[in-house]
Amino acid sequence: MLRSVMARLASRLRSSSLLRVGLAVVALGFLGYGVARRWGETVAALGLLSWGSVAGALVAVLGGMGFLLVAWQVILAGLGSRLPLRVAARVLYVGQLGKYVPGAVWAFAAMIELAREHGSPPRRTFSATVLGLATSLGCALAVAAVTLPLASGEVARRAWYLLALVPVIVVGLHPRVLTFGLNLVLRVARKEPLDRVVPGAAMVVAGVWSLLGWVCYGVQLWVLLADVVPETAGYGLPYLFVVAAGAYALAWATGILTVVVPAGLGVREGAMVLALAPVVDTPRALVIAIVSRLVFTLGDVLWAGLGFLLARTVPAPVPAQGASSVST
Repeated sequence: MLRSVMARLASRLRSSSLLRVGLAVVALGFLGYGVARRWGETVAALGLLSWGSVAGALVAVLGGMGFLLVAWQVILAGLGSRLPLRVAARVLYVGQLGKYVPGAVWAFAAMIELAREHGSPPRRTFSATVLGLATSLGCALAVAAVTLPLASGEVARRAWYLLALVPVIVVGLHPRVLTFGLNLVLRVARKEPLDRVVPGAAMVVAGVWSLLGWVCYGVQLWVLLADVVPETAGYGLPYLFVVAAGAYALAWATGILTVVVPAGLGVREGAMVLALAPVVDTPRALVIAIVSRLVFTLGDVLWAGLGFLLARTVPAPVPAQGASSVST
């Protein structure tokens, strides 16, 4: 059903340039609304942090997004569609602006249509995006599973149900398992099955790039956290990084699993405050959560703008790769 809805949306986006522009405007409108709705508390939060720490957090976020872009590009190439990095940036991050629109299908539909313009069949783009999200979620939960017990046993116990998903995701990312699952979804939607299995090596490489991205995201929160924790508290920087990495991983995983809220709005912040409780009080944790949300929003906009500008230099669409069949 979801796959069918996305196909119809992608078809309409392809046939109407006005609809594509309208979707972009709506996405930016929701994004702006989310920022404006919290503008007062955002300004207050920024006033409690140094601009150097905010800038450092933004750089870390941009780096993390770059690593996750490469991970998605590797998965898509494994499925048979090799997009240049600048085109992949346009498809992923311009399309991802759709996540700010209520509903789970807008970003998928936009990415499917953008990738189709460069020769990637919808089934590959859809599958690569699902696999990229699952890989990122697995890495996030793995980071949380390693760091939360070191940061706070209480937080780890309260988040046990999320951490229990780690082995499930690892099994699900096995090439044979994930190909079976994706083909089942495509079959239910009466679409052509995948014409190849993602090589295991490609999934490993994508996992490494994703993990590097999550290290950057941990650095992002670490920089902000170190700016609000007083030196007299006696926490060492390594411990603060463990807390920060686990807090953001838990917050993002909680937000992404709450699909009814655009981009995990509000849910992510609540989980982050809980995970930061061992080192900062609630008001300071809220400051970090608010600024972190702003930094990621800026990162989304900057990467979308960069992807749009870079893709304009591509002289012609990249044709889809040949459909060589690989036995499952």
